[in-house]
Amino acid sequence: MQGTELKQFVVDKVDDLKARDIVVLDVSKKSNVTDFMVICSGTSKTHVRAIAENVVAEAKQAGMQPQGVEGRDSSDWVLVDLGDVILHVMQEQTREHYQLEKLWSDANA
Repeated sequence: MQGTELKQFVVDKVDDLKARDIVVLDVSKKSNVTDFMVICSGTSKTHVRAIAENVVAEAKQAGMQPQGVEGRDSSDWVLVDLGDVILHVMQEQTREHYQLEKLWSDANA
C-alpha cells in the first residue's frame, strides 16, 4: 500500500478512534522524506497514544511495518512514520504551539 491508498488507510484508522481536526497535507513537492502528512488531535495523552497505537497495529495487520514511532512515552505528540505517510497525533495545546499546518502552509491541503 502506497501513496494515496495509504493516506486514506491512515485517515480511516484515526477517524475510527474519533481523532479530531484531521488534516491531510500533500508534501510530495516539498519533502523527499514523505508524500503526505496526516495531522490530528486527541483529547488527552491516553487518547493520543491510543490513536497512534491503533494505526501501528492496523498497519502491521495489513502487512506494513512502521519505519518508526516517536513520542509514545510523553504522548503529547506521537509520530508514526509509514514511509509515504507520516502521522502526527497531538494534544490540542501541542498542536497549537507547533502549528505544523502553518509551517507546511504552502503544501496542498
